[in-house]
Amino acid sequence: MTNMQLFHGVSMDCSKNVTEKYSTSFSSSINMLGKSLRQPIFNIYGFVRFADEIVDTFHAHNKQELLDEFKNDTYKAIERGISLNPILNCFQQTVNQFNIDRSLIDAFLYSMELDLGNKKYDRNGYDEYIYGSAEVVGLMCLYVFCNGNKEQYELLKPGARSLGAAFQKVNFLRDLKTDYESLDRVYFPGCDFANFTKQDKTTIEADIQEDFDKAYTAILQLPLQARFGVYVAYKYYVSLFNKIKKLQPQKILHERVRIPDYIKALIVAKASIRSQLNLL
Repeated sequence: MTNMQLFHGVSMDCSKNVTEKYSTSFSSSINMLGKSLRQPIFNIYGFVRFADEIVDTFHAHNKQELLDEFKNDTYKAIERGISLNPILNCFQQTVNQFNIDRSLIDAFLYSMELDLGNKKYDRNGYDEYIYGSAEVVGLMCLYVFCNGNKEQYELLKPGARSLGAAFQKVNFLRDLKTDYESLDRVYFPGCDFANFTKQDKTTIEADIQEDFDKAYTAILQLPLQARFGVYVAYKYYVSLFNKIKKLQPQKILHERVRIPDYIKALIVAKASIRSQLNLL
């Protein structure tokens, strides 16, 4: 192994470690992808996670300055084909290997910047934020899954956007307490969380269900190496969503809903059976 290979290997270990530490659900889903797909998706997750940490966590620091530096370093890494930041080094490798459209990266970083200022969204702002913060992440992953097959990418693009949107909206419902109380954010347009009604919650859930329905059709058309891992991630979130749907509006404002590990294991087992029966 050359020193350069060692450097890239250490960088990849960092992206994988970030994913495993921040999200056991996503890391386990990624490990169910075909072997050649796993590291590129870890690389995308590491990039997205660190950008999100800047705007959500680093309250004692100048977030705008940090995000600007992260943004500039991202584009430098992509142009140079290397970075001493291991997360950005991995991300640039994936961007350059799979020719990921730079406009997706632009949209993502713009949504992260919105989190530095925007606290409430109208419908247009909400749609724009969802696209940049979540849908484009699904599209980045789709570049990896399709591996240069442009026709396949265009066919599956709407479903990838819907899946990213569904994941993000479920996250918003799950994290209402933190977003509203700690960060003073209200993502859902027209909602007053001081008076969050059952009708508000039902309307949001209907929108999420529509996204999940669109996504499911696309999941079944994914390349075989990607299908099982994406399906498991989809089922994780559907399970979380179903749990949220059973709760009263005020309940989700006071606690963060979680899926127990034994339920996650059951999801994987059922998905495995469906895969073996060629139902995926």
